[in-house]
Amino acid sequence: MTFQKIKSVIVEDELAAREVLKNYLSKYCPQVEVVGEAQNIKEAVPLLHEIQPQLVFLDVEMPFGNAFDVLEACKDLQFETIFVTAFSEYSLKALNQSAAYYLLKPISIEELIVAVNKVQHQIMNHEIFNRNKIIVENFHESKPEKQQVILPTLEGFEVVKMEEIVRLRGNGNFTDLYLNNGNKKMVCRFLKHFSEILPLPFMRVHKSHIINMNCVKSYNKGGIVTLNDGAEIEVSPTYKEEFLKNFK
Repeated sequence: MTFQKIKSVIVEDELAAREVLKNYLSKYCPQVEVVGEAQNIKEAVPLLHEIQPQLVFLDVEMPFGNAFDVLEACKDLQFETIFVTAFSEYSLKALNQSAAYYLLKPISIEELIVAVNKVQHQIMNHEIFNRNKIIVENFHESKPEKQQVILPTLEGFEVVKMEEIVRLRGNGNFTDLYLNNGNKKMVCRFLKHFSEILPLPFMRVHKSHIINMNCVKSYNKGGIVTLNDGAEIEVSPTYKEEFLKNFK
């Protein structure tokens, strides 16, 4: 079966890093064709508009602006993005909330292959999902509760604002997410994933439960917290002290 090569651009300020990535792609990801390179945002924006690639490998931190500035300036374009980042808690949280594909520097060949295969799957199945738009909106939204989180479900993806989430419950390899409109979503992520990416007012109160502290209605001495939706959740001894701190 023949397939169209994925038209790609690399945006990365370090020449050596661009060369390594190109080398890896030609060797291990033959479905990718690199048709352009840019070393900063000033070069990247006109290049992306000219080439209109399907995939962009985008360095998070660069001179003259960062990855989010590139996406902001290219929001009229539709492309998949694989972010390349040196470890930074801030950028990882933002990328995880947006269910984005990213690679940590130095790039692992195995992770590169996995990310490219996922993008190829999206493109071949015409699963166009504008993550870039949500990443940019979150970047400009200073109130965490107003930021959006992308939920990978069995059917695809759904987007919800954090303030709409009342609680989360671990369910094996999945997480059940309960919203303030009474809906429940089953998300293809472990509960641990959400304990890492959701900021306060979300708090883990039990190995199986994360709650939105803004939705707490009451708490009794027996260690049971009642939420706005009527759910009663046990606060386990491990998390009790941290939980009670928020009410002092």
